[in-house]
Amino acid sequence: MRSVSQSLQQLPWLVVISAALLMVAGLAGIARGDELNPGRVLQTRQIVWILIALPAMAAAAWIPYRIWKPWSYPLFGATLLLLGVVYFFPAKNGAHRWIPLGVADLQPSELAKITYIMALSHYLMYRRNYRRLTGLIVPFLLTLVPVLLILREPDLGTSLLFFPVLYGMLFAAGAKARHLIAVSLLGVMVLPVLWTQMSAEQKSRITALFNQQDGGPTPRGDGYHLHQSKQVLALGGMWGSDVTGMPIDDPLAYHLPAAQTDFIFCMIGERWGLPGTIGVLLVYLLLFGRGLMIAAATQEPFGRLMAVGIVMLFAAQLTINTGMTVGLMPITGLTLPLVSYGGSSLLTMCIAVGLLLNVGLRPGYEITGEPFRFRDGE
Repeated sequence: MRSVSQSLQQLPWLVVISAALLMVAGLAGIARGDELNPGRVLQTRQIVWILIALPAMAAAAWIPYRIWKPWSYPLFGATLLLLGVVYFFPAKNGAHRWIPLGVADLQPSELAKITYIMALSHYLMYRRNYRRLTGLIVPFLLTLVPVLLILREPDLGTSLLFFPVLYGMLFAAGAKARHLIAVSLLGVMVLPVLWTQMSAEQKSRITALFNQQDGGPTPRGDGYHLHQSKQVLALGGMWGSDVTGMPIDDPLAYHLPAAQTDFIFCMIGERWGLPGTIGVLLVYLLLFGRGLMIAAATQEPFGRLMAVGIVMLFAAQLTINTGMTVGLMPITGLTLPLVSYGGSSLLTMCIAVGLLLNVGLRPGYEITGEPFRFRDGE
């Protein structure tokens, strides 16, 4: 049993520092959103959520992850059950995403991100399960079930995350190139099925992506969010309002729905300009790079795959969120990891960071030499 001092010495501090910087940047963006939207003060609430999420991160890092490995399938199954339970509660803002718990609401789709990665890591840790084309059917089904459940809530953003995570983990596990191509083709083939499961609002957000235009009157409907997102980001200019001030006095020009959640990246860009947005992206790159180094140094297959899955989750969510703010991706209602306001999202991402730290603390856990495990007789 390692001592606390040994654990602190071996802790991947760059991951800790990156996560801390992102949460600080989030608080700054949320504070700017509070200034532009008087009457809705969220910064104090986010600080409370951070104080709750940090112990969860520490617990996820401290409890040996091999304890959770036998529970990966049951936990994933329980999450799928919760994704069905949400439909028995009244819709909030037209969506069945939350289970009310009195003090706060539970969003099972956030938990599904973590339990999915754990279950997929458990399946792919055995080479026989991914070196054959038929063995890829199970991970594809493991992906498709939560995607369809979450898409029906409706939550387009979260549902889009699972396929990049699947592909990245299959690649890391060593799946054959022709099998990865087959999985990609399967993904393309199910797109019509996913389209039929989308709500009218989700479909309109995708079509709005191809109908956007700069200049002219402010559009209505789904085009309004995208128009305001790009406008607020542009109003920050090169150095941001903290340095150069606000170029115009019209409050409507700065109005941005979901400014502190889905569009927090715009708040950072408006406040700190180009250096602020680039700085946030660089911090994410540091987090990704250190996470992949942890995966590469880990010989235990379950931990290695889990680390890759967590990095892919962060990368996919970052790409979709920042892409939608500048009109390169459809507006999906997806938060920016560790930055956006929201208890469920922050708690889930802190747990993910904790699991990444957990793997980093135990790079030689259980076995060494052969990075992936064989079943008996293989």
